[in-house]
Amino acid sequence: MMRASSEAKHAQLVERAVEWLRYAYRCGIILSEQYCASGEVPDVIGWKGSSQSVVVECKVSRSDFLADANKPFRLKPEEGLGSRRFYMAPAGLIAREELPKYWGLLECKGRQVQMSVKPGKQDLRSAVGLMKEMNLLLASLRRVEVRIEPQTITEFLKWKNRLAEYNGGRLPEGITAPDEEQNHYLVT
Repeated sequence: MMRASSEAKHAQLVERAVEWLRYAYRCGIILSEQYCASGEVPDVIGWKGSSQSVVVECKVSRSDFLADANKPFRLKPEEGLGSRRFYMAPAGLIAREELPKYWGLLECKGRQVQMSVKPGKQDLRSAVGLMKEMNLLLASLRRVEVRIEPQTITEFLKWKNRLAEYNGGRLPEGITAPDEEQNHYLVT
């Protein structure tokens, strides 16, 4: 029973981290608990303008937080994911002086998420970390492509074009034309 409760609390923190990255930190692309061959499975990772990545590791217990320090990408932080890195935990679980260098701390008090420690301004992601992030993104895109078969991702992304063709050149009300979408990851 105790394990299930801990897993439920962790899932709640992951949900809050996704919301925080989307609405407070303004990330446009967010993945949670996605596996890939690189070895690191961030609880939540998001990307915002200029391809800046933000990792949030959620911890519900002291033992989980302390064990995290022994992971290979914590022992060699230059191999980790994230331009910026945060821990998210219930308030009071992690002390400021326990944080790895340049990491931030998000504390949860009820439904509120507070940035108790701002991360350093340096970009913590190395070329190795960037390649691991690409691996994670490509693995995630492949999962999408498998689910939308027989379409390819390219065909799926062009669905608006087919919608407009079907409607005599007009998109249905409420659908934004592809060339009017705000997508900071596309250079126009």
